[in-house]
Amino acid sequence: MDSLVRHRRITISGTDTFYREAGQQSSPVILLPHGYPCSSYEFRNLMPRLADRWRLIAPDFPGAGYSGTPEDFAYSFDGYAVFLENFVDALQIDRFILYLHDFGSPIGIRLAIRKPERIAALIIQNGDIPYEDALGPKYAEIEEAWTLPDPEMRRTLAAAVSEEAFEDEFLNDLKCSLADAISPDLWRLHWSLMTPKRKEIAVDLIVGLKENRAWFPQHRKYLREHQPPTLIVWGPNDHYMPEKSARAYLRDLPTAELHLLDGGHWLLETHLDEAAELIRGFLGRVHAV
Repeated sequence: MDSLVRHRRITISGTDTFYREAGQQSSPVILLPHGYPCSSYEFRNLMPRLADRWRLIAPDFPGAGYSGTPEDFAYSFDGYAVFLENFVDALQIDRFILYLHDFGSPIGIRLAIRKPERIAALIIQNGDIPYEDALGPKYAEIEEAWTLPDPEMRRTLAAAVSEEAFEDEFLNDLKCSLADAISPDLWRLHWSLMTPKRKEIAVDLIVGLKENRAWFPQHRKYLREHQPPTLIVWGPNDHYMPEKSARAYLRDLPTAELHLLDGGHWLLETHLDEAAELIRGFLGRVHAV
C-alpha cells in the first residue's frame, strides 16, 4: 500500500490552495483542518500511519501554510468554514470523518452544523471547546484583552504574534521531559511564512474568538442532537484546553470514547504512535464511512 503523502494544489474560489493527501481515492476520507499557528504540516506524520485504510486530506487555509493570501477573503471562522465546504465539494467528497483540533474545531464544526449528513464520525484532539466553564487559564489573558478599546486590544494581540509567542504556543504546558520532542521546525517554519497581512489575519482570528462564543450553543446542540460517533484523544498538559476541557464533551456526548494521553496540545508530535492506534481502533469499531 502506498503510504506516501502527496503535496498538491487546487484553486478554491480563486484562492491558490495547498493540501496534503495520502491513501487511495476509494478509501473513506478523514478531513484534517489545521490549527493555529500551524498548517497542514501538523498532520504530516499521522497521514502515512493511516493511509492503508483511509484517505487523509489536509488543506492549508487561505493565509496559512503554503496557500495563497488573497486580499478579498473573509478571514474569520465563518469564512474558513465556507472555504472548507468549497474545498470538499471541489474534491467531490460527500462524507468524511472530521478531525477537530485547535482553531480547526470551530471551523469544522460550522461545516458539521450546516451539513450534518456529511459527518461520519468526529475525532476531537485538544480542539477549541464550546464550554465556557471548562476553558483553561490561558484563555483569561485573551479575555482580558477583549475588555480593551479596539485599537489598544488589537495592538496588544498583535504584540503576541511573534516568533517567541509561536514557540510558546507549541511548547504550551508540556512537561519538561517532553519539551525536547517538539521540533523547533514548528515555530520557525510557520514564523518564516508570516507576512504583515498574515499577522493581521492572526489578530482577526484571536479577536474572533469572542464572537465565536455565540456559536457555543449551536455547537453543543449539534453534538447533543446528532450524537456522531466520537473519539476524544487529549493531551491534558495544555494551558488552553486541560483535562476538564476534554471531559466537558461528555455532557453532550456521553457515549464518546475518551482517552487522556500524557502529553499536551500537539499530541501528534509527542504521542503519535498512541494517537494513531487509538484512531485506527475507533474507526474500525464504528465502521465510519
